[in-house]
Amino acid sequence: VKDAYHTIEQNVRQKHRQEDFLGVTVQSMVDLSESYELILGSAPDAQFGPVILFGSGGTLVEVYKDRALGLPPLNSVLARNLMRGTKIYEALKGVRGRHSVNMDALEALMVNFSHLVIEQPWIKEIDINPLLASAKSLIALDARVLLHDSKTEESDLIKPAIRPYPSQYEQTWTTKKGLVVEFRPVMPEDEPMMVKFHQKLSDESIHLRFMSNINCSERIQHERLLRVCHVDYDQDMAMVVVHEKSDGMKEIIAAGRLGKMHGVNSAEFSMIVADKYQRQGIGTKMLCELVRIGKDEKLDYIEAVILPINHGMLKVSKKVGFQTTLDEDDEVFRAFMPLAGRVATVAQ
Repeated sequence: VKDAYHTIEQNVRQKHRQEDFLGVTVQSMVDLSESYELILGSAPDAQFGPVILFGSGGTLVEVYKDRALGLPPLNSVLARNLMRGTKIYEALKGVRGRHSVNMDALEALMVNFSHLVIEQPWIKEIDINPLLASAKSLIALDARVLLHDSKTEESDLIKPAIRPYPSQYEQTWTTKKGLVVEFRPVMPEDEPMMVKFHQKLSDESIHLRFMSNINCSERIQHERLLRVCHVDYDQDMAMVVVHEKSDGMKEIIAAGRLGKMHGVNSAEFSMIVADKYQRQGIGTKMLCELVRIGKDEKLDYIEAVILPINHGMLKVSKKVGFQTTLDEDDEVFRAFMPLAGRVATVAQ
């Protein structure tokens, strides 16, 4: 330890001033016998922006070439899928009597790492190699960070291909009956809650929302809910209302969406509230939020198609300020609101 200390001290003094040397930190020795050497990194791609790399690490990383690539930001589902794309994944789960790596902690580390890449655009390249993973701990044994040149204009920094989760649209709100709920954009992890949400919707609510009678088994198919919950926030701003029940379990009680239309700077809104929670102001609040989001996203206008028998949706649309006109040919109402200079308000 003494020899290592003096070597580090001499190296610092050769390149910097005497007063720049502030000492060293001493860590306990790492037990490599139960650890796997991994690599977790990010490098820029001209077309896709920052790209996350995960796989087998150590000095033989270029020999094994066991790696998987993904686009940030990651969530727990995407992080686990990235791990599954490597050969070492099976070993991480525990083989030949060895304990499984703490997979939940590894997932969380990958998610946080991807957020770092997104939130710090001046990082050009970054990698942790080796990242020692065991059942007890995750240890960054070595790391490297390369920044963009200081002369680079901020506008020239590489942008991520996938828009990060829009946390600015999260908020807590209280319904007319005193129910505290959370309004937020949908997440891929919401799929199990979305299944239960659809299972509790009445046939009437489904017909009014989808203008057809889509059965529950079709609505909760994984392939469909994958598109519903795993969205490109640049194209679809899907919102959910989440309520935490007395037993601590959470449930989705409403969902809304702004789907951008092709070729024009506008979006179509849609929403549905669980039957049990209707007439509490949730629909009105949801539509106000969708209008506010549309304005923040700099859309020109928002519109929707509403069945004439959907009296509740027609009432809420007019209350928020939409113009509604009857299309006699298609036998539907068309709701329309220009957004330039508008602020979503509820008519008294």
